[in-house]
Amino acid sequence: MKLHQIFAKPVDRAIEGVIKADDAASLPLELEEYVLTQEVQQRLDGFLAAYNDYRGANGVWISGFFGSGKSHLLKMLAVLLENREVGGQRAFTYFEGKCEGDRLLAANLKKAVALPSRSILFNIDQKATVSSKQAEFDALLSVFFQVFHEMQGYYGKLGYIAQFERDLDSRGQYDAFRVAYGEIAGKPWEKGREQAVMEKRNIAQAYGQITGVSGVGDGILEQYRQDYRVSIEDFADEVWAYLQRQERGFRLNFFVDEVGQYIAGNIKLMTNLQTIAESLATKCQGQAWILVTAQEDMDTVLGAEGKQQSNDFSKIQDRFKNRMKLTSQNVAEVIQTRLLLKTTASEAALKALYASHQNNFKTLFDFADGSKTFRTFKDGDHFIKTYPFIPYQFELFKTAIEQLSQHSAFEGKHSSVGERSMLGVFQAVVVCLREGEVGQLATFDLMFEGIRTTLKSMIQAAILSAERNLGDDFAVRVLKALFLVKYVREFKATVRNVCVLMREGLEQNPTDLEAQVQGALNRLEQESYVQRNGELYEYLTDEEKDIEKEIKNVEVDRNNILTELNQLIVKGTLIPKKIRHGNDQDYDFTTVIDDQRYGNVHELTLHVITPLYPDGDNEAVLQAQTMGKAELRVVLPPDARLMRDLELWLQTETYIRQQTGKPHTSSIQQIINQKQLQNDERKRGLTVRLAESLAEATLILNGAVLCHQGQGRLMAAFEDLITQTYPHLLMLRNETYTKERVQQVLSPGQPGIFGDLTEPEQEVLNFIQRTKNAGGRSTVKSLQEQFRSKPYGWQDLAVLFFVAVLVVRGKVQPPAYGHILVGERVGTGLLGRGQQGNVILRPQAV
Repeated sequence: MKLHQIFAKPVDRAIEGVIKADDAASLPLELEEYVLTQEVQQRLDGFLAAYNDYRGANGVWISGFFGSGKSHLLKMLAVLLENREVGGQRAFTYFEGKCEGDRLLAANLKKAVALPSRSILFNIDQKATVSSKQAEFDALLSVFFQVFHEMQGYYGKLGYIAQFERDLDSRGQYDAFRVAYGEIAGKPWEKGREQAVMEKRNIAQAYGQITGVSGVGDGILEQYRQDYRVSIEDFADEVWAYLQRQERGFRLNFFVDEVGQYIAGNIKLMTNLQTIAESLATKCQGQAWILVTAQEDMDTVLGAEGKQQSNDFSKIQDRFKNRMKLTSQNVAEVIQTRLLLKTTASEAALKALYASHQNNFKTLFDFADGSKTFRTFKDGDHFIKTYPFIPYQFELFKTAIEQLSQHSAFEGKHSSVGERSMLGVFQAVVVCLREGEVGQLATFDLMFEGIRTTLKSMIQAAILSAERNLGDDFAVRVLKALFLVKYVREFKATVRNVCVLMREGLEQNPTDLEAQVQGALNRLEQESYVQRNGELYEYLTDEEKDIEKEIKNVEVDRNNILTELNQLIVKGTLIPKKIRHGNDQDYDFTTVIDDQRYGNVHELTLHVITPLYPDGDNEAVLQAQTMGKAELRVVLPPDARLMRDLELWLQTETYIRQQTGKPHTSSIQQIINQKQLQNDERKRGLTVRLAESLAEATLILNGAVLCHQGQGRLMAAFEDLITQTYPHLLMLRNETYTKERVQQVLSPGQPGIFGDLTEPEQEVLNFIQRTKNAGGRSTVKSLQEQFRSKPYGWQDLAVLFFVAVLVVRGKVQPPAYGHILVGERVGTGLLGRGQQGNVILRPQAV
């Protein structure tokens, strides 16, 4: 019996591997063939409970790895919830039969579709225009406005035109305007609005005609364009206004496909998505929902671009409390049902095949030598559902493509096997085997053909070369299998395990297969297509590129990046460790980078804002945050390359440290040594570029942007910070106070000091007097602490000088240290740091 004869449906029939949000023609087939797996049923139970009984969470997050069926599920929900008529019957009718055996799910589905609703389904990356992507703050919101306007029949691509149409509609003039325009322009309004710039005169005439006032329409669209502004609050208000015009209990549901790829790495877009969902929840009270799809792990989307973004990405995911996560188990069930469903006649032959070989399955399909253990066939039914595939292939292939994606093996920023889906790849394998006999198995190397066209030519260069030059088809197939598992850490590519991957049939002789595999591996090693390390074989790519990928995959926390930035800026030579004021006073300051404090806390703060800061490009927000604070904000200019190089420097340092002491081949060690030299040079370059960034930084103090220019602008800004924080510094009149001046005042034989007290002398005397009146006592140390802080900022020697003057003038009693100090001991008591906490000062009795 041929393999193609055992399947219930033709294996080469058109199966759309990738579900497209805007493809309506395929809807009947998609509904008919949709597999309501056990996993999806479980996820639907939770979602429908929330949808039918709203309790505050209106966001649904559908996640899964590449090709797991996220988009298909999203599209089916969009059609099902509004119970659209497809192919002559309602969508619920298609699903009703799929719910047999689960009455509760069927009841919940029926309840959900009974709620009047409208679904807006779209792929956000397709809808977003280049201009909207450039305007980061409004990008996501613009797309939501666009699809909302289009659903109502307005021109969504240009929001101001849609606003014009909506205003006409609200006044009951929209239909009349369309008719008038058609008569004047000789074309329908739906065509004319696409050429609004060219149609200004016709639009003005039509508007004047329906309003009955000549000339009133001149420049009407231009005025709308100039006045058009959007906000998330406006969007929520418009949705709510639309809902109020519908029947009671009406729902408006937004189904957003691949939102994860669109917002990846952009904190503003992530925050906007969260705010849109929350605003709709607040305003519409469960009548507006957002359902989105995203990859299970954003590292597989971001590839080599770094992992900090995926950590940021997880924060927005937490805002969507209704979760529907799809796993490889779901994919396997879909493939088994849509592609591998067997005829009744073939089941008997497959049961016999299972019975005759089931005792050998562990030997034939278990991986050894420390590889991960995969579950084999559970029973005869499982064998029938899965054949000609082996259970391990579903999970191993899933892991293989995820790891290849993390190593940027696929074309395009977000490309992967997901462009064809797991279903498409497995179908390609079955089509390849369709003329084989029952008993033949799918080998793992055949999976390569399903992803070949999406792989970068560089990553598959060795395979392309082997196909041209090796002249050994089986060896090339082994090379393809090794390529697929190259980055799968759980798989050990020993001869035994490669034999499992390459087993072509249940009857194949294990000894012959091992000899064939060993021969192929030997040939590949000789030709330098693979390398052998002990018993393990590995597909070879450029070693330097491999090491670069490993470096970029090193986990670097954002806080580690900021810590290294602090080391370069403050602990380096770019900024002095203390601030020197004009009166030769040194001031300590607290260092803060992106809200992260380093070192001790002081009254003055230097806050460096990096391009990583969420509101780093919003000057108004940064100004507002500094109001009333003793803080100088240094806002570094946007420089993605600088931050990326800083992250790369830290990743490389971490990688080299991790590799120290490990055994490496001479070529690998040479590459690692070269990486260290390059990284040292990178650090020197970072110091230079940071200095340039600091010179160009925006300086903000107490809500105002400082305008200092030149090399000394940062020190001038520090002077402003000190002057503003310590306004009483002016009392000192920029005089210099030294230990010698204090001793000179107290020296015997000095002429008396007469006249009125100076302003600072009076301040010190007042403090001593207030302390005594409050029942306390003043020490030299407490005086220094008082006048060192706001609003004074005086240096300690200045305070000691004024105390000495007050003693000489008879305004303060000679200091006491257990007993009254006299003579030279007065100076010792004031100036001796070890005694200042115990040297008491009292005002002279009048």
